[in-house]
Amino acid sequence: MNPAPPSPAPARPRGAPWIPITITALGVTGAVVVLSLPNFERNLTRWVVMGIPILVFLLNLVWFLLTPRYSWRTRGLGLLILLGLGFAFRASVKVDGTSDGTGMPRLAWKWSGKNHSGLTTPPATTGNPPTVTDDPRLAQVRDVPQFFGPAGDGLITGAKLARDWKAQPPRELWRQPIGEGWSAFAVVQGRAFTQEQRGEDELVTCYELLTGKLLWAHADKARFSQWQSGDGPHGTPAVSGDRVFAYGGTGWLNCLDAVSGRLIWQRDVLAENKSGNLEWGMSVSPLLVDDKVVVTAGKSKGPVLFSYAQATGTPVWQAGEDKATYASPVLTTLAGRRVILCNHGRALTAHDPATGQVLMEYPWGNEKWPKASQPVVVDGRHIFVSAGYGVGCHMVDVAAAPDGKITASEAWSNLKLKTQFNSVAVRGGFLYGLDDGRLACVDAATGERKWKEGRYASGQSLLVDDLAIVQNEDGPVHLCLALPEQYEELGRINALSSKTWNHPVLAGRFLLVRNDREAVCYELPVLP
Repeated sequence: MNPAPPSPAPARPRGAPWIPITITALGVTGAVVVLSLPNFERNLTRWVVMGIPILVFLLNLVWFLLTPRYSWRTRGLGLLILLGLGFAFRASVKVDGTSDGTGMPRLAWKWSGKNHSGLTTPPATTGNPPTVTDDPRLAQVRDVPQFFGPAGDGLITGAKLARDWKAQPPRELWRQPIGEGWSAFAVVQGRAFTQEQRGEDELVTCYELLTGKLLWAHADKARFSQWQSGDGPHGTPAVSGDRVFAYGGTGWLNCLDAVSGRLIWQRDVLAENKSGNLEWGMSVSPLLVDDKVVVTAGKSKGPVLFSYAQATGTPVWQAGEDKATYASPVLTTLAGRRVILCNHGRALTAHDPATGQVLMEYPWGNEKWPKASQPVVVDGRHIFVSAGYGVGCHMVDVAAAPDGKITASEAWSNLKLKTQFNSVAVRGGFLYGLDDGRLACVDAATGERKWKEGRYASGQSLLVDDLAIVQNEDGPVHLCLALPEQYEELGRINALSSKTWNHPVLAGRFLLVRNDREAVCYELPVLP
């Protein structure tokens, strides 16, 4: 008899795939740790948390391709499937800007249209200049001739806003599409001035405040576009008398007749000074000082602050030795001396308004990271500066020097008010602004944070008496009680419904908000 064939060896149990399980567990643990860090910024958190699953996937892919657990055929087939999915994704998906202020890419189908208003450039005004309709409510309008409030400091007093928006809701006066861009409004004599992009034309536009009627538009063949910052201009016009000054995203500085929109003069600041544009475009709002208009230049190191005659556009002076960033110059008083104060890539500087002479220089932060927040003068002897991206905030102590200049030293610094591109306002010795997307109150003397509440992402804020108006990045507007000892959200209106980086403007009792798609005006209730 033939012997029986030997029995096959029993299959070796494979067990659990501990390597990919461990890699995935470490990734989850890392994401949880990052999300729990109290002072880790929202934008850095989003990028790290997004990067962890990508790293986990790549490590697990390497394990899959090298492990003997699966046959070469299985591993090869899996790789081909992954390559096919990757090719299909690349062929059908595009990056359409960012989802929010963290810089996270917004994905869209390649066949979808571009996300913009689709508005066309209006024809130039001809004939008699358009007039503002006579309306008794104009007596309730308070002029806001520049960026960040009537005085350029984010603080509004005497508004006497009603606090119960449920019992007395704000009344919507008008709503309409608007061109792309992150400009705010300047309001003077019932006219609201802003900047916007329509197709290949960069516009300075003037609307009737109470009706939203377009009174005039000035167009230049210019377009700034960058995938993170979006399309269109970022600066806000400034108004003096019968003239409006606007600085576009590519460096065009215009002086226009405020009533008719007629061009009076124009300068191409970046080209004339051989200075390249910033990565996210020129975002400066012009500063009007005496008979001059002052703006910054671009990223080339050299003179950074430029002054032009308001009447003619003739260059008056240029000053500094730095790279520009995204903050605007402000006029203020330091150590008893009237100065122009401006944040630049490397340092905070103070200049003589007449000559541009550098009177103070305070290096802070890192020029590799953007500075978009306005410097805040607390009491004539202290300056608050802040930025996002891990830079944090500084309180600068200043004093008059014997040679006529100003000395600067650090009073304190910490990470308790990280503003990214929100700007802070000061009231009663306390600073109020968005700390990484949450409204915070910080003691200006000590740097101690009193509270940090709400979630407004990369929004904007204004102080109005003892209240704060906060424009949420998602579009809603919030009314908050903002005192050192108390925060409370009092009301909310769903003003807009998409990404909003534009500053809100309160002109008396009239609130103007806009983004890169839509503009709306509300009449806010006031106390009797």
